[in-house]
Amino acid sequence: MRSRRQSRGRLVRMVDRFGTTVLMAWFAALATGVVMVASAATTNAYIARHCTFVAAALAVFAMIANVPLHVWESLHRWCLVAAIAVCALVLVPGIGLEEGGAHRWIWLGAFTLQPSEAAKFLLTIYLAAYFARAGDSVRSDIWAFLRPLAWVGVLAGLVLIEPDFGTTLLLALLAGGLMFLAGARLRHFLGVTGAAAVALIVLLRLEVYREERLVAFLDPWSLPHSGGYQLTQALIAFGRGEWFGVGLGEGVQKLSYLPEAHNDFIFAVIAEELGLIGAGAVFLLLAFLVLCTFSIARTAAAQGRMFGAYVAYGAGLVIGAQVLINVGVNTGVLPTTGLTLPFISFGGNSLLVCAGLMALAFRTHLEGDARARQ
Repeated sequence: MRSRRQSRGRLVRMVDRFGTTVLMAWFAALATGVVMVASAATTNAYIARHCTFVAAALAVFAMIANVPLHVWESLHRWCLVAAIAVCALVLVPGIGLEEGGAHRWIWLGAFTLQPSEAAKFLLTIYLAAYFARAGDSVRSDIWAFLRPLAWVGVLAGLVLIEPDFGTTLLLALLAGGLMFLAGARLRHFLGVTGAAAVALIVLLRLEVYREERLVAFLDPWSLPHSGGYQLTQALIAFGRGEWFGVGLGEGVQKLSYLPEAHNDFIFAVIAEELGLIGAGAVFLLLAFLVLCTFSIARTAAAQGRMFGAYVAYGAGLVIGAQVLINVGVNTGVLPTTGLTLPFISFGGNSLLVCAGLMALAFRTHLEGDARARQ
């Protein structure tokens, strides 16, 4: 107990001005999420649950930020095994919960685990350790380049079977982004990107509901009561909000018009109630957090701490891509997917995983700052 308190005390003393800025920005994002979920939710039960999730996210952040990075690096293969295992387990009848034809959750008594969310965290650790260990061989050896892609393909395939197309896309973006940052040859990178684009088109054609979403995305007003309903209601929310919004808590679209108002489409509620100015401020706050993770990654790379660099880059890629996809869906720039807005939307699994990723980036900064002081 004493050593644990001493460890926490050292962690507090190591937080410098930049670290404090990052923490304050993250706390601001969490507070914004609590306020907007309280405004968008239809019952007090959602508000109470979200506050519980935020408290759990703070605890997860504190625990992971206290774990040295070399511990995660030593466990990177087990992280991959765990990611594949839980994503396979959710597909087993009687274990995975079915809802709306999808198998995305495992009931663990007090809460449900969404394996595809956990896969983001676990895959980030595996890929960071792999590229840190592989070094220049990723550029010179085609097999060193393709080896992690095979495991990513297995994991993405399992997630796609659930089905969870949005998370599958996010895992592909994570792998592609880290591969590019690791210095993969351009022709190899473009070849994989082209193959992924072809696979994406095939996947869109295989499922009728995905084609319907694409049609609704191209012309949502032609299907205002079916496939285009969510997007048209979100666009109406943006139109009502104008520059300064109708006022916090005064939005109308959340009142049974906009589905998942407290979750996937909370950005539309923000735009209606706080206007373009408020929505822009939330977007900039999240963008600032992502840029902070990239800054941490660049510093770690300059110090030769490549695992920390790739971990921080991976955290920024996952959170940043999720922000862009969610905002793109809400504004009609991208087809509808089931990805939440990090730190803002209601949802325990997503909030905990994003908090864990931020903790990894923050730990990278702490270790870099400690080295710089020596």
